[in-house]
Amino acid sequence: MTVTAARLHHLALTVRDLDASVEWYGQVFGISHQMDAPHPGGFAQLLADDAWQLVIVLHRHDAHDGETFRESRTGLDHAGFMVPTRDDLVGWQSHLETHGVVRAEAADRPLTQSPIADEPYGSVLVFRDPDNIQLEFFSPPPATE
Repeated sequence: MTVTAARLHHLALTVRDLDASVEWYGQVFGISHQMDAPHPGGFAQLLADDAWQLVIVLHRHDAHDGETFRESRTGLDHAGFMVPTRDDLVGWQSHLETHGVVRAEAADRPLTQSPIADEPYGSVLVFRDPDNIQLEFFSPPPATE
């Protein structure tokens, strides 16, 4: 039996302050509240762009103990988003700054961003949300002719 190739439908994250995270993700990614999603032991809000091409669901769990994210634990390491070119990464640096994500030597604490790293496989801009969740923008290497 052959299966259809899967593609990412949405990203769901647990956050400490649902209202603050909805506002931050909405402003940074240009997505807006589409629906509430109550669930046993908590509540979520689904954010998406108008075409539903980018969907992020932010969860509040009653049992959450208030700790910030650490990628060194089992679970999510980071989420990566693709942009077409390195110039787009430069634009994102400034956009992130307007939303409180400061430039630093490393994205190693909440609301920081690293310098753009140019690697053989492409360029990467690493940044962190208010809960310290690591996010990345990636652009492929320029086409060689």
